[in-house]
Amino acid sequence: MSTRTLTMAAETTADANPDVWARRLQRVGAVTLRYSLVLFLLLFGALKWTSKEAHDIEAWVVHSPFLFWVNAAFGTQGGSEFIGVIELAIATMIGARAWSPRLSAFGSLGAAVMFLTTLSFLVTTPNVGDDAGFLMKDLTLLGAALWTAGEALAATRRVADVPHTSRR
Repeated sequence: MSTRTLTMAAETTADANPDVWARRLQRVGAVTLRYSLVLFLLLFGALKWTSKEAHDIEAWVVHSPFLFWVNAAFGTQGGSEFIGVIELAIATMIGARAWSPRLSAFGSLGAAVMFLTTLSFLVTTPNVGDDAGFLMKDLTLLGAALWTAGEALAATRRVADVPHTSRR
């Protein structure tokens, strides 16, 4: 048997192995989850600079026990932009996973806090009504943020476990 035949047989065996496929799906899922979270935060963070978005979030912000001070300090538009800066910073931190797993973990934890805050609007905003439906996505996004935080923290540990060699 030639080397090419052996290589093809090994690839076919690996491709047929459910564990190989499971690891591939996990990697693709992890990348999709992390960077869709980044994209979501970038887009919604950028929207905070529009007056429509600033006015749309105003009722949620002023009734929040965590964010009530934002509009008082910065005004409706300024408060919205302040929140947008935080969302953009968190997105950037999460997106830096390849270069700094620790920074990505902190960003993911920041996103988790942010999504817990927005979920609290369900109980802190009077007459929530039909507008509450759009907040339910934040439950899934909270799960994504927690998962990416855990994965990035585990990667930080793996990097710390690699022995460092000195350069001369």
